[in-house]
Amino acid sequence: MTTEISHTGSQPRLHQKGRIIQEFGTVKQFPLALSYEARMYSCQRVNKVLADTQILYGLYKKHHWLMRGATFYQLHLVLDQHATQQLALVDALAERVQTLGGVAVGDPRHVAELTSVPRPPDGVEEVPAMLSRLIEAHETILTEAHDAAARVAELGDDGTNDLLVSQVIRTGELQTWFLAEHLVDTPLVRA
Repeated sequence: MTTEISHTGSQPRLHQKGRIIQEFGTVKQFPLALSYEARMYSCQRVNKVLADTQILYGLYKKHHWLMRGATFYQLHLVLDQHATQQLALVDALAERVQTLGGVAVGDPRHVAELTSVPRPPDGVEEVPAMLSRLIEAHETILTEAHDAAARVAELGDDGTNDLLVSQVIRTGELQTWFLAEHLVDTPLVRA
């Protein structure tokens, strides 16, 4: 008895390959009352912030998992909360690129090519070093976001400016403050 497999009906068509319908680094036309140049520039700048933010999200999760010491529980929770907030920023940044007609950077290997955030060691660092690494990553993103926000505003891209200022910068500043306060040396009180 011969069993014949039908390629119709509910059989999935596996291993498909498709042609690229929009190249990374291009923008398609949308009726947004923004020039092609403004949208192209904004997409480039937002994709840079997006790549760095994806790396920061990964650092938060790594340090959340690897936390040690007397403040383990508190930092474990704070780092996870910060990671969740960074993940929301990743989505908002990617959606802004798409809204402008661009292509959001998404593949981790491509993200690694675009990021300015230094790669951490593969092992476990001391807690203050992990927190410092997060603060430095925030500063990298904040520097880029401040500059990008000012420049896209000059081009009339209020939506991108708003995203960078009200979400990326404000979240980054608040998270940096939370982390930095964990690095303050407080004297021991002796009774």
